[in-house]
Amino acid sequence: MTSTEHPSLTAQTTHPVGGDSTPGPWPDVSAKHRPGHDRMDKTDWDNRHADDDRRWAGEPCPFVVSEVATLPKGRALDLACGQGRHAVWLAERGWDVTAVDFSTVGLEKARSLAASRGATCVWVAADLLRYQPERDAYGLVMLTYLHVPVPERRAILNMAAQATAPGGTFLLIGHDRSNLEHGYGGPHNPAVLYTGPEIVADLPDLVVERAERVERPVQTPEGTRVAFDVVVRATRPI
Repeated sequence: MTSTEHPSLTAQTTHPVGGDSTPGPWPDVSAKHRPGHDRMDKTDWDNRHADDDRRWAGEPCPFVVSEVATLPKGRALDLACGQGRHAVWLAERGWDVTAVDFSTVGLEKARSLAASRGATCVWVAADLLRYQPERDAYGLVMLTYLHVPVPERRAILNMAAQATAPGGTFLLIGHDRSNLEHGYGGPHNPAVLYTGPEIVADLPDLVVERAERVERPVQTPEGTRVAFDVVVRATRPI
């Protein structure tokens, strides 16, 4: 999914093709991002998902793979799932997945991806600022590359924390603020970027196990570049 802020009727995800510093370079479509066009509504994202040049790879971000690999299977909630690559990957590995996005075009592609790989997910078309998932219900709640203004971000993170079951895991991956000056791609609006400590401060009811900046190789026509991401993993106290 592209590296740009994705509000879901002002709040939704961004969708970069991810990669971590270990497995090697992954393609990135953010070079096509237009500076000054960070704020996008549902129609913008429907159009973006309809563009086959912006079809995001069906493989998951390696940060997701490494953080989820050892978790016990159960119910998972993928918030702002876009074209469904993470939801489908989780379902293939035995998770009972509910995936939410406000782009109906993105969800259509997610359903197609799931069907092509024999995976079953529950797909929900909803605005994250209005969506109310079951509380205390999910062993994994995940947000990947969600970049919205601070008030919306805090509301969505509070909702996500409440949906996490006691003993369950919350996982966030996104663009670090330092990426704006020192990394490749990502949103051009500093107001929607963040750091690990800022996300930790937004999760007072969770126990944070990891919050750090990580490097992500990005494959470009000019060669491999480096993007700086944030990984935050936390658990809900029992």
